[in-house]
Amino acid sequence: MVWRDVPLGRWLRAVGMAAAPLALAFIILSALGLIALGPAALTWLGLTLISAAGIYWLLGDLLRTKRDIEQLARGGEITPGRGRSPIGRELSQAVQRLERESRERTDRLVSDHDGLERALDALPGPVLLLTAGQTVVRANIAAKNLLGEAPEGRDLTAVLRNPDVIAALETAARANSGQDVTFTLQTPVPRTFSARIEPLRQPAADGTAIVLALVDVTAARLSDQMRADFIANASHEIRTPLATLSGFIETLRGPAKEDAEARERFLAIMAQHAERMTRLVEDLLSLSRIEMNEHTTPTDTVDLAPLLANVTANLEWRAEERSVTVTSDIATGLPPLQGDTGELTQLFQNLVDNAIKYGRENGAVRIRAWRDGQDSGDILVSIADQGEGIARQHLPRLTERFYRIDTARSRELGGTGLGLAIVKHIASRHRAVLSIESEPGQGSVFSVRFPNISAKPPGS
Repeated sequence: MVWRDVPLGRWLRAVGMAAAPLALAFIILSALGLIALGPAALTWLGLTLISAAGIYWLLGDLLRTKRDIEQLARGGEITPGRGRSPIGRELSQAVQRLERESRERTDRLVSDHDGLERALDALPGPVLLLTAGQTVVRANIAAKNLLGEAPEGRDLTAVLRNPDVIAALETAARANSGQDVTFTLQTPVPRTFSARIEPLRQPAADGTAIVLALVDVTAARLSDQMRADFIANASHEIRTPLATLSGFIETLRGPAKEDAEARERFLAIMAQHAERMTRLVEDLLSLSRIEMNEHTTPTDTVDLAPLLANVTANLEWRAEERSVTVTSDIATGLPPLQGDTGELTQLFQNLVDNAIKYGRENGAVRIRAWRDGQDSGDILVSIADQGEGIARQHLPRLTERFYRIDTARSRELGGTGLGLAIVKHIASRHRAVLSIESEPGQGSVFSVRFPNISAKPPGS
């Protein structure tokens, strides 16, 4: 027990400090004749012994309280106990309350810290916590995945090598205000990020003074660029035939007004341009309608064999124009597709029409439909032509709106530049995957892989 460890010297000093005033008082009273020396000495001795015992117990309680407080300061636990004196008991209870409240505060801090860690890791965007000297204190999972290394404890300039971000951080620290900066990170594929830099009013206990949050805006920038390109291309596609029509109208009003042969020729050309604009507007409306419903999967069931037969029959006239032979190889017993009949007809009509138009004259187009694997396999439909083929660098962009490999030839054959974009979005709405295989001089194969709805478990 602690009270047994009371140092003798400290106890004697305390007893001496208590006994000295009593001795002085009894000496004065004895000198004044108010009390006899013998009884005064005995009384002083008795009081001194009583004080010594009380001081002994009180000093033990104080030493125990001191040691408990030192143990708390080191983060340890104290042993519950009771003081020997009333003051000691009060001190013991106070220290135990202090320990309990300290433990509760520590538990709350640990819980808050763990919650902050989980919250940071749950954020989809990269977040870095920095010291005032731009050392990384903490990086969430998204930041580690982006940077590809453990950034904690390293200088930001060694982790994120971008002078614009460093300059913005210095400005934020100097002005003590938030800063925004957009920069491109040269990862294996260049990505554009918008960074928000926010200095804290007071540095945190771990040294965090600045929060750096990144948002990947690559897709948004690309979408904005594609939208701008789309508007520019659509305007150009419409403006060109309109300008042609305006020119012919002006000519028919003037020099060719009385020339019947020229008038008929010009009217035929005007009809072609008007038809081209009509197709363009129809394709634009069709694309807009498909995109509007792209997030909703069609619920009807469609039999593939009669649909493909109908597409082939509708394009028979075009195949005859180019002396192209269209053959079909449709596997028997194919399960129905989950889809929209009109959209699927448009999808396959666009693919077969392209195969006929851009394939070789007097060539062949082959349509195949089969199940990939066993009964649960996906359903594949491919359209193969014998055209000139497509260079590899063009393949990723073929489904972009208004993207053409040969603009003049596409317009000559009546293309709007939207056919494959429509195919891609219809396939996406049907949760299908479009793939393109082609080599220059080897023709092209356009394939669409549809999920087999008959293989899905009930209620899925």
